[in-house]
Amino acid sequence: MKAFVINKYGKHEKLHLTDVAKPVVRENEVLVEIHAAGLNLLDSKIKDGEFKLFLPYKFPLVLGHDVAGVVVEVGSAVRKFKVGDEVYARPADFRIGTFAEYIAIDEADAALKPANLSMVEAASIPLVALTVWQALVEKAQLKKGQKAFIQAGSGGVGTIAIQMAKHLGLDVATTTSSKNNDLVKSLGADVVIDYQTVDFENVLKDYDFVLNSQDNSTLKKSINILKAGGQAVSISGPPTADFARQAGLPWFFKIILSLISFGIRRKASKHGVHYSFLFMEASGSQLQQITRLIESGVIKPVVDRVYPFEQTNQALQYVESHHAKGKVVVKMK
Repeated sequence: MKAFVINKYGKHEKLHLTDVAKPVVRENEVLVEIHAAGLNLLDSKIKDGEFKLFLPYKFPLVLGHDVAGVVVEVGSAVRKFKVGDEVYARPADFRIGTFAEYIAIDEADAALKPANLSMVEAASIPLVALTVWQALVEKAQLKKGQKAFIQAGSGGVGTIAIQMAKHLGLDVATTTSSKNNDLVKSLGADVVIDYQTVDFENVLKDYDFVLNSQDNSTLKKSINILKAGGQAVSISGPPTADFARQAGLPWFFKIILSLISFGIRRKASKHGVHYSFLFMEASGSQLQQITRLIESGVIKPVVDRVYPFEQTNQALQYVESHHAKGKVVVKMK
């Protein structure tokens, strides 16, 4: 089958279109013919080698963490799906590879595609929606009436996070450029800050929750806007020792990550708030709950650009430009 692979880590490494072996389905897996694949900054970060210490992939590596397609084969132990089912998923770590014609996915990581979405729209959803679900619902357990600050509201995570936060009954503030003001307001943002002209730290205070997707400087300022007892969840680091334990990493990673995150944890402690790092996990059961929100109209995908499969490199370059509004998707069919 055709797939885009990398042969080594590197910021200037390109994806190479080549022939690779079609996946062999294990007993608990489904083989999915890929119709569309979403792109994420995570793909770029893995390509650059940012996660090679705790995600030591083997080469050649097929990237890609979002998929929508049709089941064409099922393993002997599969009970949730049958041939012909339309599904979407964020495959588990070490089982990624959606920039290809086919992928084998554990049935526990997949869900039936929302009936009201196209393949392209569905492929834009899994990673960002699972990230938001795990941050707002699972980890922070936010309640109606609380105040949430969602950074980069027009980005892939931000567009879904604003909608989820409004569904939970939260007051939502976000940052974006002035040209995306109308977009984030249409998604439900109550307070919109033009990050190019205004420092959010000067206008926001007493917030219950921050979803940080930016650099450490922005994270530090975000701690300052939280009230005592507030929570800062970061999807861009720094990772903590708790993350090392959850990921089952060797003991020395706990020490390393504890040192790396010491500064921000100390700052959070001084302000009486809680800091945690989130590296989202694949979950078909959570995707099923997200599907219900999508089919009821609570969450709508925001897709900026769609590229043909052959232009996956160009698509990833656009993602890396940080100019995308919502998600970027490559289409196989």
